[in-house]
Amino acid sequence: MVVSTCLGQLPDGRRCRSWPIRGEAYCLWHSPDREDEATEARRLGGLRRRREKTVSGAYDFVGLDTIQSIRRLVEIAAIDTLGLENSIVRSRTLLSAALAAARLLEVGELEVRMATLEAAVGVGRAAPDELDDIA
Repeated sequence: MVVSTCLGQLPDGRRCRSWPIRGEAYCLWHSPDREDEATEARRLGGLRRRREKTVSGAYDFVGLDTIQSIRRLVEIAAIDTLGLENSIVRSRTLLSAALAAARLLEVGELEVRMATLEAAVGVGRAAPDELDDIA
């Protein structure tokens, strides 16, 4: 049996667009023979999300979308690694953290210099009132 998408239906009545399990007509979430697996997968997903929120809160980590948040991750890794027993792996990890931090400092400095240069020559983002004129 060759099925291109799952034959299951979503709660809103639309057809599921997931790939079916090999040799079956349904994906994991809709397969009547695999309800126990799907339930366990949902449970584990919920645990992971809960743990992610707890760990993010404990480490004051909000993501990797800014230099500051990436810097925070490097700090966390360095602090945790410093608490480990002395080893070659520990030394390598600390050197990697130092290299990443140095690169982040460089990028941060370049960002500030670029903004200063753009301000000096009048290039860069348009002021909010200028954006209204464009629209």
